[in-house]
Amino acid sequence: MAEDQNGMDKTEQATPKRLRDAREKGQVPRSRDLNTLLLLLAASGGLLAFGGNLAGGLSRQMATSLSRPRDSLFDPLFLQPFMGKILAEVLMTFAPFLLLLFMVALLAPMALGGWVLSPKTLAPNIGKLNPIKGFGRIFSRRAPVEALKAFAKFAVVAVVSALLLYQRAEELFMLGAEPVKQGLAHMASIIGWSFIGLSAVLILIAAVDVPFQIWEHKNKLKMTKQQVKDERKQTEGNPETRSRIRAIQRQMAQQRMMQDIPTADVVVTNPTHYAVALRYDREGSGAPVVVAMGVDLIAGQIRKVAVANEVTIVEAPPLARALYHNAEIGAEIPAGLYVAVAQLLAYVYQLRAVRETGHPPPGQPESFPIPDELQHE
Repeated sequence: MAEDQNGMDKTEQATPKRLRDAREKGQVPRSRDLNTLLLLLAASGGLLAFGGNLAGGLSRQMATSLSRPRDSLFDPLFLQPFMGKILAEVLMTFAPFLLLLFMVALLAPMALGGWVLSPKTLAPNIGKLNPIKGFGRIFSRRAPVEALKAFAKFAVVAVVSALLLYQRAEELFMLGAEPVKQGLAHMASIIGWSFIGLSAVLILIAAVDVPFQIWEHKNKLKMTKQQVKDERKQTEGNPETRSRIRAIQRQMAQQRMMQDIPTADVVVTNPTHYAVALRYDREGSGAPVVVAMGVDLIAGQIRKVAVANEVTIVEAPPLARALYHNAEIGAEIPAGLYVAVAQLLAYVYQLRAVRETGHPPPGQPESFPIPDELQHE
């Protein structure tokens, strides 16, 4: 409990950043049993597919090598190029089979964890040469578990191999009575099918090992609550610093907002709690734009700036609330408020006209049409 309270117990799942860092270091889940299974399947498939060609090539090389005259084998000028030629032909015979195994060995690790090439794993690490740490790994609590797993896998594979040999014993003894080429092909077929039998066992082992390796990898990368907090501070910055930055940003936004109020056509108020300043470009094709809005103290400042700059102020509480809750500063008003704002602007333009002519002011509209989904109490 003390560890958990101090945040030292690794109870938190690894963050995306920790997973990325671990991958850059080459720390990804791997399963040797899965790689062995894929290689064994590739070898068995290769023997079944190329067994005839391998047997034919080997029999030809054996026939060519054993048919040489005895004297030629003691001639240095003949023996060296002859052995080179035989070796090249053997390699060419086995090239498809070896290429298949090479490709599977190269791609098998990608089946779990994907392909990772980390330069950090290639860098020399003197700590790995520390004998004390080496003995610590040998006599750690995990060492007996790994040894028990290895012995269990060995025992299972050994038992299955013994059963396969017992089942194929008669065929193996009869290989000596077959012609060389036929016997080699038959032997390749026996080995291929035996590998497939072993693969069936390794499939069960890999089916257990793969989920275990994934679980163990995630468990190793788990973090304490303090580590999560420290990482968040590193990536997002100190909370106090972020708070100060946000406060400065709000202050700058309010200053810009107050500077735009003199360009507004009208300020809609609640009358005291809400204030929204609107500007409409008659020559443009867009809708009216919100240049400023706020509540309480900010609303009071908006009204003061509007009065100082002779911007018309209209009290329309439902419209002011609808604009405040549904519009954004610097953006056009919602389409649902087009009609209401159009009536408001028409009233404002009428006020300007009568002020210039000295006529009595028109009456303010008693209500503005606001859709139910945009109304706010």
